Amino acid sequence: SDQDPRSLKEELGAILPELEEMKKRKSERKNQFIEVLEKIQRIQMEIYATSFKTVLDETDLSLRKLEELHVQLQALEKEKSDRLKTVLDQRSTLSSLCLVLGMDFNDTVHDIDLGLAETEGTKSISDDSIGRLAAAIEGLHEVKIERMQRIKELASSLLELWNLMDTPLEEQQIFQSVTCNIAATEQEITEPNLLSVEFINHVEAEVSRLESLKSSKMKELVFKKRSELEDICRKTHLLPDSDSSLEIAMEAIETGAIDPESLLEQIELQIGEVKEEAYSRKEILEKIEKWLYACEEECWLEEYNNDDHRYNAGRGTHLTLKRAEKARALVNKLPGIVEALTVKTIAWENERGTEFTYDGIRLLSMLEEYKILRQEKEEERRRQRDQKKLQGQLIAEQEAMFGSKPSPMKQQSGKKGGSRMSLGGAGNRRLSLGGAMHAPRTDLHSVRATPNTRDTKKNSRDDGSSALSFGRRGLDITGVLANRKQSISEVEPSQQPIFRPPFSPISSTESSKSNITTLLEDINRQHQKTFQNTNTSAPSKSL
Repeated sequence: SDQDPRSLKEELGAILPELEEMKKRKSERKNQFIEVLEKIQRIQMEIYATSFKTVLDETDLSLRKLEELHVQLQALEKEKSDRLKTVLDQRSTLSSLCLVLGMDFNDTVHDIDLGLAETEGTKSISDDSIGRLAAAIEGLHEVKIERMQRIKELASSLLELWNLMDTPLEEQQIFQSVTCNIAATEQEITEPNLLSVEFINHVEAEVSRLESLKSSKMKELVFKKRSELEDICRKTHLLPDSDSSLEIAMEAIETGAIDPESLLEQIELQIGEVKEEAYSRKEILEKIEKWLYACEEECWLEEYNNDDHRYNAGRGTHLTLKRAEKARALVNKLPGIVEALTVKTIAWENERGTEFTYDGIRLLSMLEEYKILRQEKEEERRRQRDQKKLQGQLIAEQEAMFGSKPSPMKQQSGKKGGSRMSLGGAGNRRLSLGGAMHAPRTDLHSVRATPNTRDTKKNSRDDGSSALSFGRRGLDITGVLANRKQSISEVEPSQQPIFRPPFSPISSTESSKSNITTLLEDINRQHQKTFQNTNTSAPSKSL
């Protein structure tokens, strides 16, 4: 009562604006709380699929309380974002699986959760939806693994059947996507419809078709593989198993005694073993080919050396001479080639513990036989050289005893020129042996050749030694006897040479003391008989 009413009104007028301002701020703060609470409630509904009714406490509208609600809202928004990302990743994985398995993605998602099938707007991110989506993905993973295993088995069957029946590349190209992924992992198989039920059935149908075709062509396959095995064995000079011969295999298939697939498998194993052995034999086989070629050249060179007309001029003679030079150089290397081949073969046998065969014959036996044969040839050549040498000595002795035999070269020159005679420069001239033999002798060229004389000429020509001729100008008996003495001393080095005065007659007793082999004595008697027949049958001419 003591207070002035006017002052109260003034105070009230001053307080009312502030009060209105406070009410306005309270209303705004309340709206902020309501907005935050609504967002929290909505997110919680999306995540937990349950409604959480939050009552606003109007007695506590402080900024601290509002900040707490904002922190709670941010946490829920982050959880929602994470869940949404998880759902999108799962949808992508599910889409890839459906694409490979040939399934419709939308139908699959619809069957899992209707909320996940929404293309726009909020998608279900609840624990239940995410769980069902993960379970569906796991189930499709298992289906994919099962189909992968099946498609790999079919791919292996395809490759085996293609290899057996030599399927053209055009037919193989259709199923190239199957065979190229035979070793692929689950993550690497992403091709659309590769594991679809329709495509797997298509591959199974192709395998069934090839299986039935294989049964009808089994004999042809066995024949082809067996021929391949024999061809490899022939190239590597190996002998295939006699038990697995083509005739036996065909008979076993016809009688049903053996399974064709089992037989093919056995032949494939044999082919693999033969190829492996062929690789280890390669170096030795190359050396064998070189050795055989050298042996062929050796045979050709022997025939060439035995040809009396090898030096005759003609077309290609220079090429033949060049080949002969190369052949001689190669033949000289033969001992080294054989020795190197022997060492290599022994090392191969020691390493593998088995014999190295060449067309069923042990190679070391072949090499040993070749060495023996080569040694026998060398001994035969040495014996022939010695025989020619002794025959030349015998001819020289007979010429010293009975007179010279016409030389083939002088005979040919006499026929061509007509001016030289067979027994020296003067025609029909006789030579005597120191005056002891004065009987007239018939010119050997004037007498018609008898079989014995022809044989004698042939033997002397084949032996490669030219007969000494007494008709050559400037040749005396002393030189002939000196040659005879030297040749006999070479045959009998332990026996002292017998000297006699020049131009003295040679007795048959001294000739028999030369101790020449039985073969040469027979040839001596044959020559004596030939000269006697010639002297008795031909009329003598006097100077």
